[in-house]
Amino acid sequence: MESDTGTNRTTLNDFILLGLVESEELQSVVFVIFLFAYLVTVGGNLSILAAIMAEPKLHTPMYFFLGNLSALDVGCITVTVPPMLDRLLSHKRTISYNACLSQLFFFHLLAGMDCFLLTAMAYDRFLAICRPLTYSTRMSQEVQRILVAVSWACAFTNALTHTIALSTLNFCGPNEVNHFYCDLPQLFQLSCSSTQLNELLLFALGFLMAGTPVVLIITSYIHVAAAVLRIRSVEGRKKAFSTCGSHLTVVCLFYGTGIFNYMRLGSEEASDKDKGVGVFNTVINPMLNPVIYSLRNPDVKGALWKVLVRRPILT
Repeated sequence: MESDTGTNRTTLNDFILLGLVESEELQSVVFVIFLFAYLVTVGGNLSILAAIMAEPKLHTPMYFFLGNLSALDVGCITVTVPPMLDRLLSHKRTISYNACLSQLFFFHLLAGMDCFLLTAMAYDRFLAICRPLTYSTRMSQEVQRILVAVSWACAFTNALTHTIALSTLNFCGPNEVNHFYCDLPQLFQLSCSSTQLNELLLFALGFLMAGTPVVLIITSYIHVAAAVLRIRSVEGRKKAFSTCGSHLTVVCLFYGTGIFNYMRLGSEEASDKDKGVGVFNTVINPMLNPVIYSLRNPDVKGALWKVLVRRPILT
Protein backbone atom coordinates (compact mmCIF):
# COMPACT_ATOMS: atom_id res chain seq x y z
CA MET A 1 0.00 0.00 0.00
CA GLU A 2 1.36 3.40 -0.99
CA SER A 3 1.21 6.51 1.15
CA ASP A 4 -1.19 9.31 0.24
CA THR A 5 0.39 12.05 -1.85
CA GLY A 6 -2.76 13.54 -3.33
CA THR A 7 -6.47 13.55 -2.93
CA ASN A 8 -7.15 11.31 -5.93
CA ARG A 9 -4.18 8.97 -5.60
CA THR A 10 -4.94 5.26 -5.40
CA THR A 11 -3.19 3.92 -2.32
CA LEU A 12 -4.00 0.22 -2.72
CA ASN A 13 -1.69 -1.87 -4.86
CA ASP A 14 -4.02 -4.86 -5.00
CA PHE A 15 -7.44 -6.22 -4.12
CA ILE A 16 -8.52 -9.52 -2.60
CA LEU A 17 -11.25 -11.31 -4.55
CA LEU A 18 -13.20 -13.38 -2.04
CA GLY A 19 -14.52 -15.68 -4.77
CA LEU A 20 -17.60 -17.87 -4.67
CA VAL A 21 -16.83 -20.10 -1.64
CA GLU A 22 -14.42 -20.11 1.30
CA SER A 23 -14.20 -23.83 2.12
CA GLU A 24 -11.20 -25.59 0.53
CA GLU A 25 -13.29 -28.68 -0.16
CA LEU A 26 -15.89 -26.60 -1.99
CA GLN A 27 -13.15 -24.71 -3.84
CA SER A 28 -12.04 -27.99 -5.41
CA VAL A 29 -15.59 -28.70 -6.52
CA VAL A 30 -15.96 -25.16 -7.91
CA PHE A 31 -12.66 -25.54 -9.79
CA VAL A 32 -13.79 -28.75 -11.52
CA ILE A 33 -17.25 -27.38 -12.37
CA PHE A 34 -15.96 -24.10 -13.79
CA LEU A 35 -13.13 -25.76 -15.70
CA PHE A 36 -15.65 -28.10 -17.30
CA ALA A 37 -18.00 -25.18 -18.06
CA TYR A 38 -15.15 -23.20 -19.59
CA LEU A 39 -14.03 -26.06 -21.84
CA VAL A 40 -17.61 -26.77 -22.93
CA THR A 41 -18.32 -23.09 -23.63
CA VAL A 42 -15.13 -22.45 -25.58
CA GLY A 43 -15.44 -25.74 -27.48
CA GLY A 44 -19.10 -25.17 -28.31
CA ASN A 45 -18.72 -21.58 -29.48
CA LEU A 46 -15.55 -22.24 -31.49
CA SER A 47 -17.29 -25.21 -33.14
CA ILE A 48 -20.18 -22.96 -34.14
CA LEU A 49 -17.74 -20.39 -35.48
CA ALA A 50 -15.83 -23.04 -37.45
CA ALA A 51 -19.06 -24.44 -38.89
CA ILE A 52 -20.20 -21.00 -40.04
CA MET A 53 -16.84 -20.31 -41.69
CA ALA A 54 -16.62 -23.73 -43.36
CA GLU A 55 -20.19 -24.04 -44.68
CA PRO A 56 -20.94 -21.74 -47.66
CA LYS A 57 -24.69 -22.09 -47.03
CA LEU A 58 -24.19 -20.26 -43.72
CA HIS A 59 -22.45 -17.28 -45.28
CA THR A 60 -25.46 -15.03 -44.67
CA PRO A 61 -25.90 -11.92 -42.49
CA MET A 62 -27.72 -13.82 -39.73
CA TYR A 63 -24.86 -16.30 -39.33
CA PHE A 64 -22.25 -13.58 -39.73
CA PHE A 65 -23.65 -11.92 -36.61
CA LEU A 66 -24.03 -15.29 -34.90
CA GLY A 67 -20.36 -16.03 -35.53
CA ASN A 68 -19.44 -12.72 -33.95
CA LEU A 69 -21.65 -13.57 -30.97
CA SER A 70 -19.83 -16.89 -30.54
CA ALA A 71 -16.47 -15.10 -30.56
CA LEU A 72 -17.76 -12.64 -27.96
CA ASP A 73 -18.95 -15.48 -25.73
CA VAL A 74 -15.48 -17.03 -25.82
CA GLY A 75 -13.95 -13.68 -24.92
CA CYS A 76 -16.43 -12.97 -22.12
CA ILE A 77 -15.84 -16.24 -20.28
CA THR A 78 -12.07 -16.05 -20.88
CA VAL A 79 -11.84 -12.64 -19.20
CA THR A 80 -13.28 -13.94 -15.93
CA VAL A 81 -13.06 -17.71 -15.52
CA PRO A 82 -9.37 -18.57 -16.22
CA PRO A 83 -8.10 -15.95 -13.71
CA MET A 84 -10.52 -17.37 -11.14
CA LEU A 85 -9.30 -20.92 -11.84
CA ASP A 86 -5.71 -19.76 -11.46
CA ARG A 87 -6.48 -18.24 -8.06
CA LEU A 88 -8.24 -21.42 -6.94
CA LEU A 89 -5.28 -23.51 -8.08
CA SER A 90 -2.64 -21.31 -6.44
CA HIS A 91 -4.75 -20.53 -3.35
CA LYS A 92 -3.95 -16.83 -3.87
CA ARG A 93 -6.91 -14.48 -3.93
CA THR A 94 -5.09 -11.24 -4.66
CA ILE A 95 -5.30 -9.32 -7.93
CA SER A 96 -3.24 -6.23 -8.68
CA TYR A 97 -4.91 -2.86 -9.10
CA ASN A 98 -3.91 -2.63 -12.77
CA ALA A 99 -5.03 -6.20 -13.49
CA CYS A 100 -8.36 -5.45 -11.84
CA LEU A 101 -8.90 -2.37 -14.02
CA SER A 102 -7.86 -4.33 -17.13
CA GLN A 103 -10.34 -7.09 -16.34
CA LEU A 104 -13.09 -4.54 -15.78
CA PHE A 105 -12.28 -2.80 -19.08
CA PHE A 106 -12.38 -5.97 -21.20
CA PHE A 107 -15.50 -7.26 -19.44
CA HIS A 108 -17.43 -4.06 -20.19
CA LEU A 109 -15.98 -3.92 -23.71
CA LEU A 110 -17.34 -7.39 -24.54
CA ALA A 111 -20.63 -6.89 -22.67
CA GLY A 112 -21.19 -3.59 -24.48
CA MET A 113 -20.47 -5.25 -27.79
CA ASP A 114 -23.06 -7.89 -26.93
CA CYS A 115 -25.68 -5.14 -26.49
CA PHE A 116 -25.16 -3.74 -29.97
CA LEU A 117 -24.67 -7.09 -31.67
CA LEU A 118 -28.01 -8.38 -30.35
CA THR A 119 -29.58 -5.19 -31.72
CA ALA A 120 -27.98 -5.74 -35.13
CA MET A 121 -29.35 -9.29 -35.13
CA ALA A 122 -32.85 -7.98 -34.41
CA TYR A 123 -32.49 -5.46 -37.25
CA ASP A 124 -31.40 -8.30 -39.54
CA ARG A 125 -34.53 -10.31 -38.69
CA PHE A 126 -36.68 -7.21 -39.25
CA LEU A 127 -35.25 -6.68 -42.74
CA ALA A 128 -35.42 -10.38 -43.65
CA ILE A 129 -39.08 -10.75 -42.68
CA CYS A 130 -40.52 -7.26 -43.20
CA ARG A 131 -38.39 -6.01 -46.12
CA PRO A 132 -37.45 -9.19 -48.04
CA LEU A 133 -37.27 -7.50 -51.46
CA THR A 134 -34.59 -5.03 -50.36
CA TYR A 135 -32.91 -7.29 -47.79
CA SER A 136 -29.83 -8.12 -49.87
CA THR A 137 -29.02 -4.44 -50.47
CA ARG A 138 -29.89 -3.13 -47.00
CA MET A 139 -27.89 -5.91 -45.32
CA SER A 140 -24.94 -6.12 -47.70
CA GLN A 141 -21.49 -7.23 -46.52
CA GLU A 142 -20.45 -3.58 -46.31
CA VAL A 143 -23.43 -2.78 -44.06
CA GLN A 144 -22.63 -5.80 -41.87
CA ARG A 145 -19.04 -4.68 -41.40
CA ILE A 146 -20.13 -1.12 -40.64
CA LEU A 147 -22.59 -2.33 -37.98
CA VAL A 148 -19.91 -4.45 -36.31
CA ALA A 149 -17.28 -1.68 -36.50
CA VAL A 150 -19.63 0.93 -35.01
CA SER A 151 -20.61 -1.54 -32.28
CA TRP A 152 -16.95 -2.07 -31.35
CA ALA A 153 -16.33 1.70 -31.31
CA CYS A 154 -19.30 2.39 -29.02
CA ALA A 155 -18.45 -0.52 -26.70
CA PHE A 156 -14.79 0.60 -26.53
CA THR A 157 -15.82 4.17 -25.64
CA ASN A 158 -18.15 2.93 -22.90
CA ALA A 159 -15.57 0.59 -21.36
CA LEU A 160 -12.78 3.18 -21.51
CA THR A 161 -15.01 5.84 -19.92
CA HIS A 162 -15.87 3.61 -16.96
CA THR A 163 -12.25 2.53 -16.52
CA ILE A 164 -10.90 6.09 -16.53
CA ALA A 165 -13.67 7.26 -14.19
CA LEU A 166 -12.90 4.43 -11.76
CA SER A 167 -9.17 5.24 -11.83
CA THR A 168 -9.92 8.69 -10.38
CA LEU A 169 -11.36 7.16 -7.19
CA ASN A 170 -9.27 6.83 -4.05
CA PHE A 171 -9.01 3.31 -2.58
CA CYS A 172 -7.37 3.54 0.81
CA GLY A 173 -9.36 1.27 3.11
CA PRO A 174 -10.64 -2.32 2.90
CA ASN A 175 -9.52 -4.14 -0.22
CA GLU A 176 -11.76 -7.24 -0.10
CA VAL A 177 -14.00 -7.51 -3.17
CA ASN A 178 -16.98 -9.77 -2.49
CA HIS A 179 -16.98 -11.25 -5.98
CA PHE A 180 -14.95 -13.56 -8.23
CA TYR A 181 -14.03 -10.83 -10.74
CA CYS A 182 -13.64 -7.04 -10.71
CA ASP A 183 -16.79 -5.09 -11.49
CA LEU A 184 -18.08 -1.59 -10.84
CA PRO A 185 -20.73 -2.09 -8.10
CA GLN A 186 -18.36 -4.05 -5.84
CA LEU A 187 -15.45 -1.62 -6.36
CA PHE A 188 -17.68 1.37 -5.65
CA GLN A 189 -18.27 -0.04 -2.16
CA LEU A 190 -14.53 0.06 -1.40
CA SER A 191 -13.88 3.63 -2.50
CA CYS A 192 -12.79 6.17 0.11
CA SER A 193 -13.99 9.02 -2.11
CA SER A 194 -17.47 9.82 -3.36
CA THR A 195 -18.81 7.56 -6.10
CA GLN A 196 -21.86 9.68 -6.86
CA LEU A 197 -20.56 10.84 -10.24
CA ASN A 198 -19.44 7.32 -11.14
CA GLU A 199 -22.85 5.89 -10.31
CA LEU A 200 -24.54 8.65 -12.29
CA LEU A 201 -22.24 7.85 -15.20
CA LEU A 202 -23.09 4.16 -14.91
CA PHE A 203 -26.82 4.88 -15.05
CA ALA A 204 -26.49 7.34 -17.94
CA LEU A 205 -24.28 5.13 -20.09
CA GLY A 206 -26.30 2.10 -19.05
CA PHE A 207 -29.39 3.77 -20.47
CA LEU A 208 -27.61 4.48 -23.75
CA MET A 209 -25.91 1.09 -23.95
CA ALA A 210 -28.87 -1.03 -22.83
CA GLY A 211 -32.01 1.11 -22.93
CA THR A 212 -31.64 2.26 -26.52
CA PRO A 213 -30.92 -1.24 -27.90
CA VAL A 214 -33.87 -2.68 -25.95
CA VAL A 215 -36.23 -0.09 -27.48
CA LEU A 216 -34.88 -0.84 -30.97
CA ILE A 217 -35.19 -4.59 -30.44
CA ILE A 218 -38.77 -4.30 -29.17
CA THR A 219 -39.71 -2.02 -32.06
CA SER A 220 -38.18 -4.44 -34.58
CA TYR A 221 -40.07 -7.39 -33.15
CA ILE A 222 -43.37 -5.57 -33.08
CA HIS A 223 -43.04 -5.14 -36.85
CA VAL A 224 -41.80 -8.74 -37.21
CA ALA A 225 -44.74 -10.14 -35.23
CA ALA A 226 -47.21 -8.17 -37.35
CA ALA A 227 -45.56 -9.43 -40.55
CA VAL A 228 -45.42 -13.05 -39.39
CA LEU A 229 -49.10 -13.06 -38.42
CA ARG A 230 -49.91 -12.07 -42.00
CA ILE A 231 -48.17 -15.18 -43.34
CA ARG A 232 -50.79 -17.70 -44.42
CA SER A 233 -48.49 -20.73 -44.40
CA VAL A 234 -48.32 -22.47 -41.04
CA GLU A 235 -44.83 -23.75 -41.81
CA GLY A 236 -43.72 -20.24 -42.74
CA ARG A 237 -44.96 -18.91 -39.42
CA LYS A 238 -43.21 -21.67 -37.48
CA LYS A 239 -39.91 -21.06 -39.25
CA ALA A 240 -40.05 -17.30 -38.66
CA PHE A 241 -41.07 -17.62 -35.00
CA SER A 242 -38.41 -20.30 -34.41
CA THR A 243 -35.59 -18.05 -35.57
CA CYS A 244 -36.91 -15.01 -33.74
CA GLY A 245 -37.76 -17.00 -30.61
CA SER A 246 -34.17 -18.16 -30.18
CA HIS A 247 -32.87 -14.61 -30.47
CA LEU A 248 -35.49 -13.24 -28.06
CA THR A 249 -34.53 -15.90 -25.49
CA VAL A 250 -30.89 -14.80 -25.65
CA VAL A 251 -31.94 -11.14 -25.39
CA CYS A 252 -34.10 -11.75 -22.30
CA LEU A 253 -31.35 -13.70 -20.52
CA PHE A 254 -28.68 -11.13 -21.31
CA TYR A 255 -30.61 -7.98 -20.47
CA GLY A 256 -32.51 -9.51 -17.55
CA THR A 257 -29.35 -10.42 -15.64
CA GLY A 258 -27.61 -7.19 -16.66
CA ILE A 259 -30.41 -4.97 -15.34
CA PHE A 260 -30.58 -6.99 -12.10
CA ASN A 261 -26.84 -6.55 -11.59
CA TYR A 262 -26.37 -2.84 -12.27
CA MET A 263 -29.64 -1.26 -11.19
CA ARG A 264 -29.18 -2.02 -7.47
CA LEU A 265 -26.05 -0.08 -6.55
CA GLY A 266 -25.19 0.52 -2.91
CA SER A 267 -26.71 -2.67 -1.51
CA GLU A 268 -24.15 -4.69 0.43
CA GLU A 269 -26.72 -7.36 1.20
CA ALA A 270 -27.02 -8.07 -2.50
CA SER A 271 -23.35 -9.04 -2.88
CA ASP A 272 -23.96 -12.79 -2.66
CA LYS A 273 -26.83 -12.49 -5.13
CA ASP A 274 -24.50 -10.53 -7.41
CA LYS A 275 -22.15 -13.52 -7.48
CA GLY A 276 -24.96 -15.69 -8.81
CA VAL A 277 -25.84 -13.08 -11.41
CA GLY A 278 -22.15 -12.84 -12.31
CA VAL A 279 -21.99 -16.60 -12.85
CA PHE A 280 -25.03 -16.35 -15.09
CA ASN A 281 -23.55 -13.45 -17.09
CA THR A 282 -20.04 -14.82 -17.55
CA VAL A 283 -20.59 -18.60 -17.60
CA ILE A 284 -24.19 -19.74 -18.08
CA ASN A 285 -25.17 -17.32 -20.85
CA PRO A 286 -22.10 -18.00 -23.03
CA MET A 287 -22.57 -21.74 -22.50
CA LEU A 288 -26.30 -21.69 -23.35
CA ASN A 289 -26.12 -19.41 -26.39
CA PRO A 290 -24.90 -22.10 -28.83
CA VAL A 291 -27.66 -24.42 -27.65
CA ILE A 292 -30.41 -21.79 -27.73
CA TYR A 293 -29.50 -20.03 -30.93
CA SER A 294 -27.50 -22.48 -32.99
CA LEU A 295 -27.86 -26.14 -32.15
CA ARG A 296 -31.64 -26.00 -32.59
CA ASN A 297 -31.04 -24.94 -36.19
CA PRO A 298 -30.86 -27.87 -38.66
CA ASP A 299 -28.53 -25.95 -40.98
CA VAL A 300 -26.03 -25.39 -38.17
CA LYS A 301 -26.37 -29.00 -37.03
CA GLY A 302 -25.55 -30.19 -40.53
CA ALA A 303 -22.54 -27.87 -40.75
CA LEU A 304 -21.29 -29.01 -37.34
CA TRP A 305 -21.61 -32.64 -38.40
CA LYS A 306 -19.45 -31.93 -41.44
CA VAL A 307 -16.82 -30.09 -39.40
CA LEU A 308 -16.63 -32.36 -36.35
CA VAL A 309 -17.62 -35.83 -37.52
CA ARG A 310 -17.15 -36.31 -41.23
CA ARG A 311 -13.62 -37.15 -42.33
CA PRO A 312 -12.30 -36.81 -45.86
CA ILE A 313 -12.14 -40.16 -47.62
CA LEU A 314 -8.70 -40.97 -48.98
CA THR A 315 -8.75 -42.33 -52.51
